Amino acid sequence: MASWRLPRTPLLLLPRAAQRLLPAPLRRSGSGPAPPRLPGSLVRSGGFVGGRWVQAAAAFPVLDPASGAELGRVADCGVAEARAAVRAAWEAGPGWSAAPAKERSALLRKWYSLMMENKDDLAKIITAENGKPLKEAQGEVLYSASFLEWFAEEARRIYGDIIPPSVKDRRLLVLKQPVGVAAIITPWNFPSAMITRKVGAALAAGCTVVVKPAEDTPLSALALAELANQAGIPAGVYNVVPCSQKQTPAVGEALCTDPLVAKISFTGSTATGKVLLHHAAGTVKRVSMELGGHAPFIVFDSADVDRAVAGALASKYRNSGQTCVCTNRFLVQKGIHDAFVEKFAKAIERELRVGNGFDEGTTQGPLINEKAVGKVERHISDAVSQGASIVTGGKRHSFGKNFFEPTLLSNVTTNMLCTQEETFGPLAPVIKFDTEAEAVAIANSANVGLAGYFYSQDPAQIWRVAEQLEVGIVGVNEGIVSSVECPFGGVKQSGLGREGSKYGIDEYLEIKYVCFGGL
Repeated sequence: MASWRLPRTPLLLLPRAAQRLLPAPLRRSGSGPAPPRLPGSLVRSGGFVGGRWVQAAAAFPVLDPASGAELGRVADCGVAEARAAVRAAWEAGPGWSAAPAKERSALLRKWYSLMMENKDDLAKIITAENGKPLKEAQGEVLYSASFLEWFAEEARRIYGDIIPPSVKDRRLLVLKQPVGVAAIITPWNFPSAMITRKVGAALAAGCTVVVKPAEDTPLSALALAELANQAGIPAGVYNVVPCSQKQTPAVGEALCTDPLVAKISFTGSTATGKVLLHHAAGTVKRVSMELGGHAPFIVFDSADVDRAVAGALASKYRNSGQTCVCTNRFLVQKGIHDAFVEKFAKAIERELRVGNGFDEGTTQGPLINEKAVGKVERHISDAVSQGASIVTGGKRHSFGKNFFEPTLLSNVTTNMLCTQEETFGPLAPVIKFDTEAEAVAIANSANVGLAGYFYSQDPAQIWRVAEQLEVGIVGVNEGIVSSVECPFGGVKQSGLGREGSKYGIDEYLEIKYVCFGGL
């Protein structure tokens, strides 16, 4: 029997409590896949509550989506642990909110610096549990850290107002104060950045947090907890309660209904978001949500086709199509349709390489699980049965059960599943259209509106379409739009509120009006 152990810091250098929480040795049969080697200095198996690493009555496995190998087992926190974390955050709240903004800023900056010092190890953890190529994981770590840097700076810029009074013996003030304990529920596709984009803003505002990471990718959240602890973030300010898929509904409900929680921030599917909204309504909590997308990518006759193809490749196939702002529907005007499809197919075949995320040259890692692969297959089968043509790809990749070929479909219509619901995989369906009005109508027909993209060199058309698209984020002649400085969020059923930018911190602040009379 072959066995693997996580590389780890010598035990004598770790506190006794931390020694007990290191993952158990990883084992496999001689013919099974070897799990990736992970940095033991950042890998933790317990929850993090009130500044302490805690275990639960049970543990659940974290799997490598590329091989199916078990990376380790993590504490399966339940309702009791979630409530303990909320209590710890609530008790830490008064001290954290009263700390000078400069002090909170310095601690966030220290956390950012530790992320940068450990960026390579953090990237390896992301690739191991999420599967994305290591280069993409390295990019995510930099993006993730940038939110701590940004909100460290924004912490010192939470300004109130002085309002001119209507009578002379009064002074009117507006204060901005933290909402309180925030429950942060995050997805698996960006297991680090989706945490810091929320937590950075919350901590900068003076809130304390309880993070419930996705069951597929808890190791990144726990690594961030280790670094937060090293940075000196006070006990109870940042708490993490990992849990299995089985425990997730109960833990989510506990966080959304606990009267000590003032704020819910969630990134995930629209269906789950609606469930959490229902739970949060009972105590009328502040809620911000970044939910499902169904992004259109419109290529007009006036577009630079080569540039549009490059943007399409980046927008569609990043993280194997598993991002909320990935293009889901390509709309190409009839005058350049054939040229675009031909060049797009060649670019897919030339530029994209399927493989293990740790292998050099890989651009397309595995999908997160076999259920995700099944959805891609179902969308392709439905489209082909209704007359769509497979230009390239179209089937599972021989590399493993969670791998799928980057696929391009033509002759697609709006009646097909792939144009009606989010695929969340490496499938690019192309619809041919005639007029600008037709394209905008198709793009706006969805009940969600997170991101939208279009390519044109007509200035008047650019202004018209940018204003008419019913989305929260528009990319004009650009396929990658996310940036720490800019607001991220959608319209319709794609969510509530905005994250990142100068607007992101407002989601964690209450406005208080003070009337000072008798002067």
